[in-house]
Amino acid sequence: MSHNEPNRGEAAASPRIRKEGFGALAYLGFALVAAVTLVLCVSVGSVAVPFGNTVRIIVGAVAGKELPAGTEIFDRPPRRLVRVLCVALTGASLSVCGGAMQGLLKNPLADGSTLGVSSGASLGAVIAIAFGITFPGLPFAGTMVMAMLFAFGSMLAILTMAYKLDYSLSTNSIILIGVIFSMLVSSVLSLIITFAPDRVHSITFWTMGSLAGSSYRNALVLLIALIVCGGVILRLARELNAFAVGEDNARHVGVNVKKVRLTVLIAVSALIGVCVSIGGTIGFVGLVTPHMVRMITGPNHSRLLPASVFGGATFLMLCDLAARTLFNPRELPIGVVTSLIGAVLFIVIFYRQRRAGA
Repeated sequence: MSHNEPNRGEAAASPRIRKEGFGALAYLGFALVAAVTLVLCVSVGSVAVPFGNTVRIIVGAVAGKELPAGTEIFDRPPRRLVRVLCVALTGASLSVCGGAMQGLLKNPLADGSTLGVSSGASLGAVIAIAFGITFPGLPFAGTMVMAMLFAFGSMLAILTMAYKLDYSLSTNSIILIGVIFSMLVSSVLSLIITFAPDRVHSITFWTMGSLAGSSYRNALVLLIALIVCGGVILRLARELNAFAVGEDNARHVGVNVKKVRLTVLIAVSALIGVCVSIGGTIGFVGLVTPHMVRMITGPNHSRLLPASVFGGATFLMLCDLAARTLFNPRELPIGVVTSLIGAVLFIVIFYRQRRAGA
């Protein structure tokens, strides 16, 4: 019996040891998987290009070389490549937001949409689509501007209402107000669709999520938003570790709870607003991907959040590939694919966690 006890202890400790050893090599593995997935997604489609040729074309395009003849998918502007880039950046952004919100709210079911920010951004974009709102002279389309404005406005409204109900801005109050706000926005969206029957198809397809019409400008906006807002979130990884244990614990170790919470919420709302304005409503990425990554990295946000960038990009690129190819030439909205896959994966993850905790 005495010989068996140490073995049990070693077996129990091995997952922790393995996760503590998570370092540069593991990040390189995540990055390599994301890169291979990107090349695969660019290669496969209505016009197939050999994997090796795709790598050479991408490297040549980055180096500024002339593209060889016969590569239809890289006609200027290169449609499929820029679309895959936008998909990858959107997946990375949504995944980072989800991981941050799950730690901040100490709730495994939380992601950016829990706050109602995605719903608010969707409302702004749908208003722009339904009523043809444009902003002459601005570099961005009316849909993007309206979605970002409504994302920020929704965040301010939710935080204000939560503050009026609970001065301490507890996570339960924020989640409750977010859910109520999302229900309100859903009703308003239905009302708008009723009064704009000629735009029903466009609105419905957009609310299901699609990055088919992406451009280099969209990719640049997503990249800047991810660097700025994602950088803010990553800098607060240690504080999020304290939040994951509990708000009281965070206060005891010297974390400015209100300041950190507001900073993360604002960064998440801005990043989600940009993603929704470009790709529509894409669910489950921020909810499921951090859970999958956490199985490899462990709960430490200093490792979880950077790994979620690559995990979210890979997950959404594969979902977009499925959306483009499953029923070719008909294309599915990417939000439909993420919801179907994400729902199944989340049930599996939830079941495994319940069994592990039993």
